[in-house]
Amino acid sequence: MKYLIRTLIAIAVVSLSACANEQPAPKTKAVFMLLDTSGTYTQELEKAQKIINYLLAKLESGDSLAIARIDSGSFSEKDIVAKVTFDPRPSKSNEQKRAFKRNIDSFIKTVKSSPYTDISGGILQASEYLNETGAKEKYILVFSDLKEDLVKGHIRNFSIPLANVNVVALNVTKLRSDNVDPRKYIGRLSDWSTKVVEGGGIWTVVNDLDRLESLIKG
Repeated sequence: MKYLIRTLIAIAVVSLSACANEQPAPKTKAVFMLLDTSGTYTQELEKAQKIINYLLAKLESGDSLAIARIDSGSFSEKDIVAKVTFDPRPSKSNEQKRAFKRNIDSFIKTVKSSPYTDISGGILQASEYLNETGAKEKYILVFSDLKEDLVKGHIRNFSIPLANVNVVALNVTKLRSDNVDPRKYIGRLSDWSTKVVEGGGIWTVVNDLDRLESLIKG
């Protein structure tokens, strides 16, 4: 009987120890922000800096952030301006954030306008990056007027896998043609919403950049 009691106590101690050592997995976030650099939209990029500064302040150790330009007829790794996963050590993480900000500030100052806007290719690349991070919460921020201009012959009418990805359209400015026919603006928003939802994503539009707290949950 004493042996049985000792055994039960030993099992209980091991179980309690295991429970004490079990820590919930951190709810990490990953954000991939696409910057439209076509035409006159480059004049809007200073607003993008405000958003990036917000992200750097909001994201924590273990979170990931990438910024890329939408400037080519075939989106690729070379279009990524900066990317980082923040170190668990606060001092190192803060150092990474300062370096990241310097890279973005330099890019904004020297960026040149592009004749093409491969938004679909950018979102596809962003989706792949987010999945590779293994983050619990995934965000694609699209800073653009959402007018896609592709190299002749390039096909983008395919489904983009966006399961559980929050896709947020930012600063969707109206084009001159939208003022003549507002249905074009409404149509662009509707078309992108459909494409994101069909891919399993969650679509949101945020044009009021003074309300950035609605971008990232938690």
